[in-house]
Amino acid sequence: MHTMRQILERKQNRQICSIRPEASVYDAIKLMADRRVGALLVLCGTELQGIISERDYAREVILKGRASRDTRVEEIMTRKVLSVSSPETVDKALSLMTDNHIRHLPIVDDGTVTGIVSLGDLVKDIMSDQRATIEQLQSYIRG
Repeated sequence: MHTMRQILERKQNRQICSIRPEASVYDAIKLMADRRVGALLVLCGTELQGIISERDYAREVILKGRASRDTRVEEIMTRKVLSVSSPETVDKALSLMTDNHIRHLPIVDDGTVTGIVSLGDLVKDIMSDQRATIEQLQSYIRG
């Protein structure tokens, strides 16, 4: 089983997409669209303040009839952010995400955000492992 560090090392886009808490929700959604991501970490300097996702936008802005240009990120962000450290396994991270119904998980080492993984990143890793196992078994069977 791979670790979060290994997942981050393999990711094509390892850039941490973030926004400040006082930014407008419009700016957050635009940044998500430009970067083709579903969530942004909310950072004040290097301190993790929260996370904002497309789901937060839909539930807290669209459905409540709020204006995205007049609403600040800190008003709708998820403040209680679950995270794991880079030595954590894919299995543990996937369980945490599944149990808590989240799609994005920051990787935090010694209080510093070192990356973020999505549910898709973890599923890709598991599928890759399974493919390799199948190929090994097929090779073994063929002799």
